[in-house]
Amino acid sequence: MTSVAGQQEVKHFRTLFLSDIHLGSKAAKADFLLDFLKYHEADTIILVGDIVDGWRLKRSWYWPQDCNDVVQKLLRKARKGTRIVYIPGNHDEFLRDFPGMHFGGIEVAERMIHEGADGRRYLVLHGDEFDVVVRNARLLAYLGDWAYDMAIMINVVLAGIRRRLGMPYWSFSAWAKLQVKHAVNFIGEFQRVVVDEARRNDADGVICGHIHHAVIEEIDGVCYINTGDWVESCTAIAEHEDGRFELITWRNMVGTAEEAEPATVKAISYRAA
Repeated sequence: MTSVAGQQEVKHFRTLFLSDIHLGSKAAKADFLLDFLKYHEADTIILVGDIVDGWRLKRSWYWPQDCNDVVQKLLRKARKGTRIVYIPGNHDEFLRDFPGMHFGGIEVAERMIHEGADGRRYLVLHGDEFDVVVRNARLLAYLGDWAYDMAIMINVVLAGIRRRLGMPYWSFSAWAKLQVKHAVNFIGEFQRVVVDEARRNDADGVICGHIHHAVIEEIDGVCYINTGDWVESCTAIAEHEDGRFELITWRNMVGTAEEAEPATVKAISYRAA
């Protein structure tokens, strides 16, 4: 993958997994996502929830042209033959009333089993059903969402300054979250219960979103993959033709005069012995 603007190669994958785009939020990095989609193609794209931020849209309508552009980009990919599956999350839970439906060629599913190129089975779900706060205390979830908005506002200011200085994108909110012991403990507990759910479904791994913490790792013999988000980290998970999974970070836009830093952060492969 080249790093000079205008020389970026389009990469094709077997599957791309994206989540937590939060279209309708002022913090959504829709421009970064559009740039990413310009240089990445796949046979299948799986949207792992919170693509549209219904919570924020209910509070205050915000839908700039970039949001339309992302939707149109995905619809065009579907028309050209890309299979696109939309698994709703808690912020776009209104779509959970339409499992099995197709909208513009995009399938809606509550969850799914993805069979990798190497035959491994992965449970794919957003993950909010394993977040006790979201499931049992909606008011607390909304208050937490408000606090998160404050951290994201700091992100927006810092991102503008860093861009003017020619520096790559860096997420204050992601950094702050990992400094809080309670948040780190929550991430660990979330990972454990999601891995347990994969095991109950006889899956070799689990692919989820929700907590905005992108990672590929093995936990107790189960491959745990989190897609991250397009609010803080600008990350996606790609499956290669051989079944290998790769975590991609897209922190500079190639379509600008900026130079993109190396995008690939981590690659890991799980194959049957």
